[in-house]
Amino acid sequence: MKDNPCKAIVWFALLLCLAVAAWGQTGDVIVVDASAPAHVFPHFWEQMFGSGRAILTLRESYRNDLKEVKRITDVRYVRFHAIFHDEVGVYDENEQGQPTYNFSYVDQIYDGLLANGVRPFIELSFMPKKLASKEILQAFWYKPNVAPPKDWAKWDDLIAQFTQHLVARYGIDEVRQWYFEVWNEPNLDFWGGDPRQPTYWELYDHTVQAIKAVNPQLRVGGPATAQAAWADAFIQHCSDNHVPVDFVSTHVYGNDKAQDVFGNDENIPRDKMVCRAVKKVHDQIKASSMPALPLIWSEFNASYFNEPAVTDSAYMGPWMAETVRQCDGLVDMMSYWTVSDVFEEQGVVKTPFYGGFGLIAAQGIPKPAFNAFKLLHQLGEERIELNSDSALLTRRKDRALVLAVWNYASPEQAGAARTVTLRFKETRLKHSRVSLLDPAHGDVHAAYEKMGSPRYPTPSQVRQLRAAAELPQPEIHDLKNGELTLTLPAYGLALIQLK
Repeated sequence: MKDNPCKAIVWFALLLCLAVAAWGQTGDVIVVDASAPAHVFPHFWEQMFGSGRAILTLRESYRNDLKEVKRITDVRYVRFHAIFHDEVGVYDENEQGQPTYNFSYVDQIYDGLLANGVRPFIELSFMPKKLASKEILQAFWYKPNVAPPKDWAKWDDLIAQFTQHLVARYGIDEVRQWYFEVWNEPNLDFWGGDPRQPTYWELYDHTVQAIKAVNPQLRVGGPATAQAAWADAFIQHCSDNHVPVDFVSTHVYGNDKAQDVFGNDENIPRDKMVCRAVKKVHDQIKASSMPALPLIWSEFNASYFNEPAVTDSAYMGPWMAETVRQCDGLVDMMSYWTVSDVFEEQGVVKTPFYGGFGLIAAQGIPKPAFNAFKLLHQLGEERIELNSDSALLTRRKDRALVLAVWNYASPEQAGAARTVTLRFKETRLKHSRVSLLDPAHGDVHAAYEKMGSPRYPTPSQVRQLRAAAELPQPEIHDLKNGELTLTLPAYGLALIQLK
């Protein structure tokens, strides 16, 4: 019988399709081996959060949001700007030009944090008007003065009086568990010294000496720079001049440019920038004369712009999971910017979803980022090696396995759904509980758009939106032949608990 050329073409096409399907399945098989090498996995990403400026912490809305984040994370520290802003009322001068101090609002601010189970990570900023050498106002809506002091002796006394008051009020056993960070992003327009770096060294030297004179147990560090800058030079300065330093801190955002962070024109994607910068500073510390210095990343997020498609969206689930995976082992603590959209750097909030940095939008409405932290909090305290760059395998103290699996896509191009087969070497595992975060689960935006995207939601609408923002109950899946197959849409994050 002669071969039918049409039939041969059909068979070839069918075999090609089967081969492509088999290749795709193999590419998405993750082998889960609970006996693989493991290491301690501290939850470095959820122990500290940023939060606007100091005076906002006195608001009921802020404190409610902080309570909610404390409920679903292991937050231990909160950092904010402007404890010395004139609206806090710390510093004044009498008619003779002698300093006077008022710590009334300072006490209310820190009392509020401690009452909610978190400690201050004190950013020492900005310059009180009457202590400033000139008026250099940064562009934020609340116009912080970023000038150096007119009199270093008066700055020293402010720092000493402030620190002594904290120790007297809360006790040294409490305050030595806090952190004191000198200023904010002095390499940018948050510091008016000229030239910036040498004058910041002067600021740091005066400040750390004043704090350590109160009690040498108190923890002080810097340089609190943007774009992962100055860390190596800062350590060198402290080493050469025998200046105390207890930690290194700096910042970076996912959309920072390689030119600013690394001095080159490399196109570093948003999901890689933060941990690339963390590794840069981690390596600088290890190569320095003080290789044991802790690294505290005191600001990070996927964007420093207001981008609703980024910080308000389900995109943050895979982005956060990917950041946790890459930064593990490189940093002691990271501070997500920010805990709440009770936040006014650009002015009064105009609408609930404007691309704010907070986990919780105005009116106490949780964003997908809130749910991302809620899921990732459930990861265990031990990380087990895994043959995947889009999953984390962990073990809890009760020996239960917990996995995070995600489908990352850029905010500019969502991409396709991803089918993942988890193949378990531990045959005694029979059941799984799967929690999902994606545009259809734990994302409030569909409900918000359905009600017409109101600029000022009514109390009834706010209640509806808060309910719509809740994660659904976990799905129960039985393992079949030691396998579990999931399909994740773009921006999908799954948290899987096994037993």
